[in-house]
Amino acid sequence: MTGLRSLSSGLRALRPAAFGADPGGERLARIQGSPHFKDGVFQNPGGTTRMRPSGSMLEFAKTYFEKEQRARRAPRGTIPVYPTTVADLGRPAATGLRVTWMGHSSVLAEIDGHRVLFDPVWGERCSPFPFAGPKRLHPAPLPLAALGPVDVVVISHDHYDHLDLPTIKALAGTDTLFAVPLGVGAHLEQWGVSADRLRELDWHEETKVGGLTLTATPARHFCGRGLRNTQHTLWASWAVAGEEHRIYHSGDTGYFDGFKDIGADHGPFDVTMIQIGAYSEFWPDIHMTPQEGMRAHLDLQGGQPHGVLLPIHWGTFNLAPHAWAEPGEWTKDAGDEAGQAVALPRPGEPFEPSGKLPADPWWRTVSAPIGRPWRGEKRPETAPGQGDLDLAGEV
Repeated sequence: MTGLRSLSSGLRALRPAAFGADPGGERLARIQGSPHFKDGVFQNPGGTTRMRPSGSMLEFAKTYFEKEQRARRAPRGTIPVYPTTVADLGRPAATGLRVTWMGHSSVLAEIDGHRVLFDPVWGERCSPFPFAGPKRLHPAPLPLAALGPVDVVVISHDHYDHLDLPTIKALAGTDTLFAVPLGVGAHLEQWGVSADRLRELDWHEETKVGGLTLTATPARHFCGRGLRNTQHTLWASWAVAGEEHRIYHSGDTGYFDGFKDIGADHGPFDVTMIQIGAYSEFWPDIHMTPQEGMRAHLDLQGGQPHGVLLPIHWGTFNLAPHAWAEPGEWTKDAGDEAGQAVALPRPGEPFEPSGKLPADPWWRTVSAPIGRPWRGEKRPETAPGQGDLDLAGEV
């Protein structure tokens, strides 16, 4: 027995710090008492969810690792990051709402005098290891400390591209609060965030931070950081309401009918931050395509174009088989077809949703041509040098 205990202790010592901690005690009791926890795991809305590549793993590997396909999943040059300055973010938003996409799902939202930082990832890799895993395709637009004070950090779920150990450790040294889904607080406490700075919520629960009301809303995804996926931490989207403005961050999610209910309960929104990247036919239930993301936005707005859609979860990390710039290009198309305003900022470019929106397809300067298999004709506005951008069937 002594030998087994020593082996167990040795294995725990080898466990990467980035794995975080498993929920226990009162936190685990809350999890087990959640109406969304059944048969030992959190359950998704909308029934059974495919969380791993469907079909043949060999087929997936061929698609993902084939040389020509790999080349399409990366930019052909340097991604144009906006040179954000401390002064840019130090001036109050003229309209009371300003949004800055920092890349992937990281967004700084300045809303009615408060500053909310969603899913901050400043690390070089979204991985438990510093030497392996998806590496950033562009640098962070500015150092984390240059953001200035943040009232609340909001985490959507505990995957590495949304919950980043070095970033959380840096923020643990500030006095910011953290709003997280049920169970995720165990990781943050392990990394130095005190329990009194945590607001840990189940779906449909809310917390107040200053003049803001933050509500954890459902999403269709999954969780896990260690070698075993125990489904003991929740995933969420978030609705944030201030005195004058309302915003929404989707986290990671597949499309489901619940967007209509979220919109009815908490919308309409001035801006939605919608996941439109890292989708694949191999995992259709847990990430949205650009077309599904547009549909989700319209559901959130009561079925009609309203507010601004900011596409997130693309451009920064290579996480799926699709072409690198495909999410941006296809979201632009979806917005044009729906008559919906879409913001297309470079990473780090602040904008105010009720003002002039960044709309330049900046990715075209460093992207391979993007196919549109549903369309045979060429668009008249095709950019110079992109003449074969609309060839039908190109994928």
